[in-house]
Amino acid sequence: MTDKDFKLDASRRTVLGGAAAAGAAAAMGPTILGGTEAKASDPQAGGTLRVGLGHGSTTDSLDPATYENGFSSFMGIGGLFNYITAVDETNQLAPELAEEWEATPDAMTWTFKIREGVEFHNGKTMTPDDIVGSLNYHRGPDSVSAISSLFEQVTDIQAKDNTVVISLDAGNADFPYIMSDYHLGIQPTEEGAIVDPLSGIGAGSYMLVEYEPGVAARLERNPNYWKSNAAWFDDVELTTIADPAARQNAILSGQVDVIDRVDTKTAHLLELNPNVDLVEATGTLHYTMPFRSDSMPYDDNNVRMAMKHAIDRDDLVDKILRGHGVAGQDTPITPANRFYATDIEVAGYDPEKARWYMDQSDYAGSTFELSTSDAAFVGAVDAAVIVKEHAAAAGINIDVIREVPDGYWSEVWMQKPWCFSYWGGRPTEDWMFSTAYSADAPWNEAYWSNDRFNELLIQARAELDEGLRREMYREMQQIMASEGGSVIPMYANNVDAATTGMGHGPNIGGNWSLDGNRLMERWWFNEPTA
Repeated sequence: MTDKDFKLDASRRTVLGGAAAAGAAAAMGPTILGGTEAKASDPQAGGTLRVGLGHGSTTDSLDPATYENGFSSFMGIGGLFNYITAVDETNQLAPELAEEWEATPDAMTWTFKIREGVEFHNGKTMTPDDIVGSLNYHRGPDSVSAISSLFEQVTDIQAKDNTVVISLDAGNADFPYIMSDYHLGIQPTEEGAIVDPLSGIGAGSYMLVEYEPGVAARLERNPNYWKSNAAWFDDVELTTIADPAARQNAILSGQVDVIDRVDTKTAHLLELNPNVDLVEATGTLHYTMPFRSDSMPYDDNNVRMAMKHAIDRDDLVDKILRGHGVAGQDTPITPANRFYATDIEVAGYDPEKARWYMDQSDYAGSTFELSTSDAAFVGAVDAAVIVKEHAAAAGINIDVIREVPDGYWSEVWMQKPWCFSYWGGRPTEDWMFSTAYSADAPWNEAYWSNDRFNELLIQARAELDEGLRREMYREMQQIMASEGGSVIPMYANNVDAATTGMGHGPNIGGNWSLDGNRLMERWWFNEPTA
């Protein structure tokens, strides 16, 4: 898919029926299943889908506003909830609960026409008021939402007849993309507020039956689902299998039908099995190593730059990803993103330069602790050992701390001084930057703030000139590469695996793993069991 230029002006005020909202969809790469083109078959209803997921924590919650890992987002996007907009299997923005939308010429007011006839799991008919109440849950100083910072631009949300009108404090050409965020599951409301954010009740394709955080969940098909060509399984069983080897053994032994986060070191073994297909798609997935840049020693950019030059990204791609990805540029903007900059100055592996930067700080000779776990991503423990070896060539001492997988996201991530993390990425630059790198973002995992970066973030969001926007995002990527609070060493492909008895459409979404996190809605068994 090539980039498309969209300029919102007086002659192009309306963006309807899922067209990209004054922006282009992320340019996702090809999808590979079993080394061949994606295979399509006629949908078959029935059977129990069993999925082994490399995510999940005992601190997880059913409240979609607090979702923080792949178990929750997979259960939410493709199962419990529907969203105002959605990214479809071709990685284009598409309608879901909104049938169409339009914007004023300045992109400051967006009107979404809401679909009629949608029913929540509890039997309540969805109305525009439910949309308003669900969105307002993410606004204000008391919001627990992980994306509350994205709603600081919203000045008003109103239901008018069969529409929802959202007013912004400045233009945002990409705003409809935000409406597809996995935290924004629409729930039933009363008197302007969500009845129970922890209920798991939405309007999605599957209804919650059982849930044990960090362990498992069971869902059953929504018999009144409004999409007639989706949700073919009778039931879905989700199980957390954090260990990569155990997850791979589970699909090889027939205990599960699908797994995510295939260990790339042993992916070739799955390829040799005639009963299993690899499902690989290029998207916005990237692995990060955030520093607590709000405190010593990582508040010193000399230390951060020393670490950036002390890591051989190509070696990590070769040994950890086994070629299923490319080297990162210390920014979360990947080659799949529309405004990915190919010409910024990036910290390449240079032990002498790393040593020089460290000597400019007060921490030469110190030992730095790097927390890791394969809960962060498959191979994160091995990656930490390799990073330790890289840094030793620069005279930098790293002590690898292997953390317990359970609780990693609550007790290590955003807590320890330096650790491994991962992001599925976002379709637009503004969305990704606003979620994790703006000064006030709840998930600013590096606790990083840069005045120029934050200024450009606001300017680029409202800029409708394509060329100027590209320049702004290029400068932001350069700031992150040379001053940012994270090492971002790898852009990874999504690599999942499924049994060969599963059917699907001709395209596989690459915006998230597992067919854009909608596998349970989009796939089926070719020969379902009773």
